[in-house]
Amino acid sequence: MPLRFTLRQLEYFQAVAECGSIAAASERVNVSSPSISAAISQLEEEFGLQLFVRKHAHGLSLTPGGAQFLQQTRNVLSEASQLISLANDVTNKVRGPLNVGCLLTFAQIILPQLRKRFVTLHPEVEFRQFERSQTGLIEGLRNAVFDIALTYDLNIPDDLIFKPLLTLPPYLLVSEDHDLAQCDSVSPAELVKYPMVLLDLPVSSDYFLSFFNKIGKAPNIVERTHDMAVMQALVANGIGFSFANIRPTSERAPDGKKLRYIPLSGKLRALHLGLLRQKHARSTLTVSTFASFCQKSITEEAAPGLKLRATS
Repeated sequence: MPLRFTLRQLEYFQAVAECGSIAAASERVNVSSPSISAAISQLEEEFGLQLFVRKHAHGLSLTPGGAQFLQQTRNVLSEASQLISLANDVTNKVRGPLNVGCLLTFAQIILPQLRKRFVTLHPEVEFRQFERSQTGLIEGLRNAVFDIALTYDLNIPDDLIFKPLLTLPPYLLVSEDHDLAQCDSVSPAELVKYPMVLLDLPVSSDYFLSFFNKIGKAPNIVERTHDMAVMQALVANGIGFSFANIRPTSERAPDGKKLRYIPLSGKLRALHLGLLRQKHARSTLTVSTFASFCQKSITEEAAPGLKLRATS
């Protein structure tokens, strides 16, 4: 009997089963919801098996048969992955799928350039990128959604391994007409009286607020946002100051207004940008090649899209 289903359909089914909804699965695999719905319908028709039941306000749940189907799907996809790895190792070719996660705060600055250069060198790689918070990256690596991730060394659990590439101290961001715009450095204590825009992402926000916890003060938070670009625009328009460890080569907000990046004084923790992977996962040729490429491309001397040394 000829097979009339694809590994991609199985991948979409697994994503829906683990995410609990088609919308969440769509975000996870970067594919439209209608495409995923069609794949599920085709699998159900091919096997004559109802895989999901819809629960009101609770998304989709696996049927008993769907739960068994998921277990076998995982086995099939794991074996398929090993076949690809074997073929790549035997032929010494870098090719096939590569799922790369990246922290939301710098994905738009670093990842597109890295991706372009890597795929130019290795055109047979199917590169897919995912922008997530720190908690989302950790979850994605644990669930094998991502092969590798670019992020900071924040709250790294024991089952993952972090390889630092770059040290990034924190900066104060203000508008060009802010009271502190002409300062050479600023301490957190000097900022307490000014309004703050908090980049309110899981783990990241705790890091920024720790600057004030250290001195026993509370910042005057007037706005919160999950979006780096929105934070920059709010700061550039004088709504408040903010913090970032990433200093782009272009120091302008998305609306074109100028930003000032000022070093922070005091013994504040710098972050390390680096690669995050599962500790005991077998590294394929494609993943290890990408990791080596990142180590050569992101260094203390140069990194795509970043200004690493303060200039006057």
